[in-house]
Amino acid sequence: MRTLSGAIESFVRRGFTEHFRVVGDTLRALESGKVFGANEAVIREYDRFEGASDPDDMSIVYAIESVDGTRGTLVDAFGVYSNPVVSAFLDNVRIQRAP
Repeated sequence: MRTLSGAIESFVRRGFTEHFRVVGDTLRALESGKVFGANEAVIREYDRFEGASDPDDMSIVYAIESVDGTRGTLVDAFGVYSNPVVSAFLDNVRIQRAP
């Protein structure tokens, strides 16, 4: 069974080493301090998880790449528990699989 931590480790091994957080209408890279707008980032992959003991315990991890090549992950709850700020930001981010 795949886990959230396992998915994040897999993304890190593939170069998605930064950790992102949505603050207002920007995506912030926590380690480097870089800030991006929704038009400056693309979702390369995502993986959704349901809790083993509670179907309401759902999360999703996004592998995101910015226009300057910064690559990292963003985690949010999935469904009714998702963060509305994160959802609003991601609504404006393209999904584009890496070539």
